[in-house]
Amino acid sequence: MKLEGGIVEAIGGTPLIRLRRLFEVEPFEVYGKLEWMNPGGSAKDRPALYMIREAIRRGEITKDTVVIESSSGNLAISLAQLCRYLGLRFICVIDPRTTEQHKQIIRSFHGEIDLVTEPDAATGEFLPARIRRVGELLRQIPKAYWTNQYGNPDNSLAHAETTMREIGERLGPIDYLFCGVSSCGTIRGCMEYIRGRQWSTRIVAVDAAGSVIFGGAKGPRRFPGLGAGLTPGLYRQDIADDVVYVTDSDCVRGCRELVRHESILAGASSGGVVAAIRAMSGRIAKGAVCVAILPDRGERYLGTVYNDDWVRQELGFDPTSPQGG
Repeated sequence: MKLEGGIVEAIGGTPLIRLRRLFEVEPFEVYGKLEWMNPGGSAKDRPALYMIREAIRRGEITKDTVVIESSSGNLAISLAQLCRYLGLRFICVIDPRTTEQHKQIIRSFHGEIDLVTEPDAATGEFLPARIRRVGELLRQIPKAYWTNQYGNPDNSLAHAETTMREIGERLGPIDYLFCGVSSCGTIRGCMEYIRGRQWSTRIVAVDAAGSVIFGGAKGPRRFPGLGAGLTPGLYRQDIADDVVYVTDSDCVRGCRELVRHESILAGASSGGVVAAIRAMSGRIAKGAVCVAILPDRGERYLGTVYNDDWVRQELGFDPTSPQGG
């Protein structure tokens, strides 16, 4: 069994465009890596491909394997797509923060959803509860395999060998990289590529307010895919030079800025990355070249980020006002 050809060939090689209008008054350049143009709609296509392909190579996944993963949504879609292509059964453990759009797409690829409805009693977080449920499924289902995005080195390797390599081949040694964090696969892979070439690039981790990855205070987070309730296994202390925390409201405002100025309909994490660049703009040198990784598509957030009534009710501000959106 091989994972090649067909839809697999469309993964990677995403556009890198200058966000000229969004940052037109700034003395530095910002380029957006449009990861939502992967066939599965997000940056998670890359690690999904690497994790499955390498597991097949090692003999850990065969034609009889049941693939299992814990995901807030995007990786589940990517894995469901590739498992459908291979004819493998796929089960995704999710929690209530996963959007209806994400769930519908997973099911469209014949992925099975296992919903964890209660957070972990000790931490109040869903991630430990999801991982515990993965363990139960591994014990219950013969020939089950956990891709384990939180600790699998193939997750970060995918971004070292593709995402950051594509950026480097286009722009050379950049001055700043802005990257949202969750499993830490993307930022670690990019960091290893950058450090391996001894570039002086400043790596900025964009984390959600309420995430504990970098030791922040635990708090509620409404959007999936940014931040985590546990420090992932792929985390390293030297993974970033700076950490910028963004709120749910920051994410909404950043997303709407992308639409207004660049006609880019991106997901919540992308809005957080834009907000982080805004927050650091006074510290970025004139002429600096910055890259923002924009992880996923905005259609998956039509009921939240781009829903004016939801924003007013849940986040308490009017996104249609000049100050709001």
